[in-house]
Amino acid sequence: MEVLEIGLILMGLLFLFLGAGLWVALSLFAIGVFALDFFTSAQTGPIIATTAWSSLATWSLAPLPLFIWMGEILFRSRLSEDMFTGLAPWLNKLPGRLLHVNVLGCGIFAAVSGSSAATAATIGRMSIPELRKQGYADKLILGTLAGSGTLGLLIPPSIILIVYGVSAELSIARLFIAGVLPGVMLIILFMSFVGIWATMNKDKMPPAEPSIPFGEKVRASGRLIPVIALISAVIGSIYGGVATPTEAAAFGVVGALILSRLSGSLTKESLIDGIMGATRTSCMICFILAGAAVLTVAMGFTGIPRELAAWIALMDLSPYALLAALTVFFIVLGCFLDGISVVVLTTSVILPMVQAAGIDLLWFGIYVVLVVEMSQITPPVGFNLFVLQGLTGKNLFAIALAALPFFFLLLLAVLLITVFPEIATWLPQQMNG
Repeated sequence: MEVLEIGLILMGLLFLFLGAGLWVALSLFAIGVFALDFFTSAQTGPIIATTAWSSLATWSLAPLPLFIWMGEILFRSRLSEDMFTGLAPWLNKLPGRLLHVNVLGCGIFAAVSGSSAATAATIGRMSIPELRKQGYADKLILGTLAGSGTLGLLIPPSIILIVYGVSAELSIARLFIAGVLPGVMLIILFMSFVGIWATMNKDKMPPAEPSIPFGEKVRASGRLIPVIALISAVIGSIYGGVATPTEAAAFGVVGALILSRLSGSLTKESLIDGIMGATRTSCMICFILAGAAVLTVAMGFTGIPRELAAWIALMDLSPYALLAALTVFFIVLGCFLDGISVVVLTTSVILPMVQAAGIDLLWFGIYVVLVVEMSQITPPVGFNLFVLQGLTGKNLFAIALAALPFFFLLLLAVLLITVFPEIATWLPQQMNG
């Protein structure tokens, strides 16, 4: 049977399993077993056992449960309340005023949670009632939350960057640092859009709150400062070479526990809930990674990646044309799968093509995350849209329409890092130096 026919059969089966509601991890395992049994002469049992074990028995994955636990601890603290009360006084004079709380709040919480949906849910739960009470339009409230929530995938410590780093066998520390400047760039783009919109639609903005003295602003931000200091210490220790990602994650957990204790939110129940939440999420991701590893090995035995890479090479696409095609492919795939599943499903096939085109895999990791971020706010399976629908009860497509400007801003960000790749690669290069 031709390799192309085998690929089409396996792809059809994968979509059949996913469409039937089978877990992503089980779907990956099933396709891998089917490919090995029916299209190769390899010994399926030993391959599955050794591949699944070796994909998880790696120190590269050690930071994953720790960073997730750090986010779970702070998620159960009063961080979202502190964020709103701490940021609002400083933003009241900017065009767009308190709408910027959504953007900056999501940026800060993204550095804690590493999750897009958790970021949108946490900040939205606090800001939506307050902004509505102040008289801000739902369209901008939901748009800024949906768009800014995607920062959870990019700003370190990003869970999806750990997954990509393990799949592509890259340094997690360098990937984390590569995500910093693109994350800051996105925050600036989002805040600029909000400011421009507010300037052009002054009649749709509520009146500004009365100004408060500088001392009161500082006092209001007092409880936010320790969290920002913790985040800075975690990322700074990785960048400075003082700590590995695993050590920095452990430090982050200890710091989060101390802050939670000092704020009075650390109880026996919240500690157990945090541990169980981190365990469930970590197990889910590891299960998906093991399934993806089995599928990757199965694909290697069938020869599909090799043939596909050769086919792409025959098309003689320029790197820019290849990236344009991959952008469309990732956006479409992201409409039906979550970000982690998109990454683990595609790396075995995509990375050989990317390497053959001479594209830096470190830069490509940031590019992939940005494109996957776009899929978080596109129907029918944009996870941020579902989160906001659950918080507000609004129509899913109305929320998607509100998020549309931020989709185009993410597309602009992809264009900017393509034209100026140093945005993603400069900091890791300095780190090496």
